[in-house]
Amino acid sequence: MTLGRGFWIIVWYGILLLGLAGLWASIASVRRLHWENLDELLRAIGTTQVSVGMLLLLYGWWPTVATGLLGLALGVFIAAFVAGRHQASVAGDEDDEDAEIHPALRGLAPRVERRSGTDSDSELNREAIHE
Repeated sequence: MTLGRGFWIIVWYGILLLGLAGLWASIASVRRLHWENLDELLRAIGTTQVSVGMLLLLYGWWPTVATGLLGLALGVFIAAFVAGRHQASVAGDEDDEDAEIHPALRGLAPRVERRSGTDSDSELNREAIHE
C-alpha cells in the first residue's frame, strides 16, 4: 500500500506541474486573444485543482478541503465544456466560409484540383502565372 501511495503522489505532482504550465500558457494566450479561449484557461484551473485535491487526499491532510476542491474542479471542468461549446456555436453562427478552417490556415490559397489532360494543365499553368 505504501509503494502504491508514493507512486500516485509522484504522478499527481507531475500532473500538478503540467497543470501549472498549462495555466501559465493559457493566461498568456487569453491575454493575447482577448478571452477567446476561456475554456483552455478553465481546464488548466481545473487540472490544478484536481491535482492539489488528490495530493491533499493522498497525504491525508484536510480531507474536507480536498473533497471541496475536487467538487469545485468538477464545476470548473463543466464550465470549460460549456464555454468551449458556446465558442464553437458562436463561430458556427457566422456566415463566414472560413469558419470551418483552422485560423492558422486562413488566407492561404485554396487547393486547385488537377484534372487529367493537356488543356487543364495549361489552364492551371496560366492561373498560376496570373496569381
